[in-house]
Amino acid sequence: MSDYYIGVMSGTSLDGIDISLCSIDDKECKELHFKEYPYDATIKEDILQSISNPLTLKELGTLDTKLGLIYLDALRSFLEEFSIDAQGLKAIGLHGQTLWHEPNARYPFSMQLGNASVVAKGLGVRVVSDFRSGDIANGGQGAPLTPAFHQFVFGERFENAAVLNLGGIANLTPLGERLIGFDLAPANILLDLWIQRHQGKKYDAQGSWAKSGKVDETLLKHFLQEKFFQLTPPKSTGRELFNGAWLDAKLQGFELRLEDVQATLLELSTKVISDAVKKQKVQTLLVCGGGAKNSFFLQSLAQKLPSVEIQVTDAFGVNSDSLEAMAFAWFARKCMCHEVVHLKSVTGAKKDSILGVICAAD
Repeated sequence: MSDYYIGVMSGTSLDGIDISLCSIDDKECKELHFKEYPYDATIKEDILQSISNPLTLKELGTLDTKLGLIYLDALRSFLEEFSIDAQGLKAIGLHGQTLWHEPNARYPFSMQLGNASVVAKGLGVRVVSDFRSGDIANGGQGAPLTPAFHQFVFGERFENAAVLNLGGIANLTPLGERLIGFDLAPANILLDLWIQRHQGKKYDAQGSWAKSGKVDETLLKHFLQEKFFQLTPPKSTGRELFNGAWLDAKLQGFELRLEDVQATLLELSTKVISDAVKKQKVQTLLVCGGGAKNSFFLQSLAQKLPSVEIQVTDAFGVNSDSLEAMAFAWFARKCMCHEVVHLKSVTGAKKDSILGVICAAD
């Protein structure tokens, strides 16, 4: 029997709040409605400031509640727009906004803000959140989580294929009998940061600015010296590493045209991704996430992977924009049904476990 779940995702790109209503059973996750709600400029700036600067406990708690209220407002708009009865929902899967991800520390953790109780009490619907902590408590990376959902959606439909998610960070899920998946490189984080800083645009539409520049091979080699690129899976990363401070440090001593930096950042991403895909003997690459709209990014990938068919997941009936939001609707169902998520081969955890914390509606 299918039940109705909502998934809510706001990723490292900080481009908005994705909300997906899904009908889910043991065999299928079918999306019924989807919409993206933009972050306002103030909350986005608050998030960026919190990542790059020390916070007081008061500031941290305030941001947690503010994000909870923003998720609540977006969900109310979503329910009203699509005439959805909140009482007909089994639960909402709320990923929250990642501020810091440090699974390899002496005291490992991954912090997502967005007070789930604010959402649960405000809507009168159970909310499942905090999906990463359980895996980290079992010795895992706590990320990426979506490979389990990629396998559920695509695993039986494709052979010799992989799913490439181009969010703020690029991650790859080779589909096969043994599930693996790992973060690779920045996808949108640094490209967005550079064009926002120098042109005031949210993102580089179709990669046109990067296309106008020229790759600087010396800078590219300097980028590639980053230790994360030499790590073997399981591995995960985020804004705690790839941010403005990282980029500024790497650019010290270089005097390049702005568009050449953008071109080199794109080349960095596509080189790391293509090298990883080649190692997996992939014939079909299924692309999702915001970067799937960047035609120059995909063109650069295709040039490096001439024997690989590159397709956006929309071609197979799965919305590339909403795949991650759908995943957290599915994760919410797994938690509500007390089902383990098979991720230890992805994250390096000692065992598979039930993921998520349930906030009561009452």
